[in-house]
Amino acid sequence: MARFLLLCAILHRDLEESAVRTTYDAIIIGAGHNGLCLAAYLARAGLDTAIIERRHEEGGGANTEDPVVSGFRFNMHANYMEFFDIMPMIEDFDLENCGLRSITAENQAGIAFSDGRPPIVLHRRDLLDKTHKSISQYSSADADLYVEIQNRIKDFGPLLGLGMYSPPFKEMDDGQAAYLEAVFGDMGITAADTAKTPKVMIDELFESPEMRTLLYRVSVEFGVGIDTANSGGMILTALPWMIGCWRLAKGGTHTLAKAMTQACYANGVDLIENTEVDRIIVEDGRAVGVVARGTEFRANKCVVTNADPKQTLIDHVGEEHLPPNWVRRAKNFRFGPSHVLATPMFCLYDAPDYKSARWDPDINKTHYTVVGYDTPEEAIRYIRDAYSGTVPEPAAGTWVNSLWDPSQAPPGRHAATGWYFFPCASELSAHEWAEVRATYNDRFLQRWGEFAPNMNRDNVIDDRLYTPDQMERKNYMWEGDFSNGEMSVDQMGMSRPWPEASSYRLYLDGLYLCGPSAWPGGGMRAAAGYNAYKVIAEDLDLPSPVKTERGY
Repeated sequence: MARFLLLCAILHRDLEESAVRTTYDAIIIGAGHNGLCLAAYLARAGLDTAIIERRHEEGGGANTEDPVVSGFRFNMHANYMEFFDIMPMIEDFDLENCGLRSITAENQAGIAFSDGRPPIVLHRRDLLDKTHKSISQYSSADADLYVEIQNRIKDFGPLLGLGMYSPPFKEMDDGQAAYLEAVFGDMGITAADTAKTPKVMIDELFESPEMRTLLYRVSVEFGVGIDTANSGGMILTALPWMIGCWRLAKGGTHTLAKAMTQACYANGVDLIENTEVDRIIVEDGRAVGVVARGTEFRANKCVVTNADPKQTLIDHVGEEHLPPNWVRRAKNFRFGPSHVLATPMFCLYDAPDYKSARWDPDINKTHYTVVGYDTPEEAIRYIRDAYSGTVPEPAAGTWVNSLWDPSQAPPGRHAATGWYFFPCASELSAHEWAEVRATYNDRFLQRWGEFAPNMNRDNVIDDRLYTPDQMERKNYMWEGDFSNGEMSVDQMGMSRPWPEASSYRLYLDGLYLCGPSAWPGGGMRAAAGYNAYKVIAEDLDLPSPVKTERGY
């Protein structure tokens, strides 16, 4: 009997070993949402495709967990979904049939104040009369302007999609300037305004301190550095458009990753988990596969990576396979500081009840609520402190997703999270980050209680803070930067990650980039994966994903 069991075990082992596939047409490094997007399109086009993922789950920043108290679910990275209306993969792979569900809150964004003065609440585009009333408490001119902007850009989505879901092209900046002049020229807006920073544009357009404070924070929440040149036009286009269509994924952001994973499985993609890539195999100037956990995986047509170009070219490819200028570009690629976040998690008995709610109870059920700033100066100081390496005084953009989706907390309880903007991971030592994790939530809770008196320790069941150094280790988001590359003028558009690599091609034949280090950067939009497919499809003569009615 023992001999029979031994023979069965050996046979089972041999069958398992023989079932391990090591040759594909395409190999994708990393199962972030961009990699999942690309894999689905490649497989549908007929390429035998595998994704090799370091962790035990897919999705990267589309990540929902309950790491504090069981039943309280938190989105660890991405929280709001603003691109669902224009994301090609949702339509092309019918992700709603794969389980994707979303909720569009009536009250999109808002700000409360510690002295209890009226809040500002920005609503969905179909509720602009309520938005106008809210802003008018401080400035009728600001209310008129904001509503006018929303009305003028209500059809901006397809144009945004055309720019975002295409590889970067030289006419992008000229097109943005022409759009601004065409849509807002009668308001005195010219092409020169695109060169301004978001702060300058906000200050020139809006007069009330309250509105400026809210928009400063919303701007950086979208990853638009408040002092970044050549980004001012977004205050009139992408920023208000996105505020009007924020969604949350029902069940948590990971449901997007699950739906995308199902689309991959349905099209025959192999997902190989718990397997970290050690190096990319290069033969005769071409990427032909990878070595992962000691196993060679061969790629007949292409190797594509979600990793940043520094890790890809220096660590995975090796300097010996690259010319000096590519080595220099890769080593000098920068991360942070504008997209460096920490995620607080609070398990609550009751949702926040703001002093400002006596004027407008909508602030108590606003999808995204700014807490901690009473003046524009406080908001600017917070942002600039974080960007310069200083842990700022406590403030946050907050979400209580359980207000709309009860599945994210136990019955009658609430899960509150948010984003702190923090210094880059390397700015603090391991001991200093441990101290931040031990103390910063308490400091923020004290500040939160000034705005919502019920937000005190008695209302908190438990809490935790997830910091940039932890994000770096867990998700390889270097410096805690969710865009895996600084969003500066020299690393955006045609220069992302640098000019020679802006086409998603990484010097070697058959090697491509598909992660947020490429255009257009971070965020749950799957644009880098979609655009990488367009480029690979051109190189390999695969079907175009463009739909005529969509235009991109």
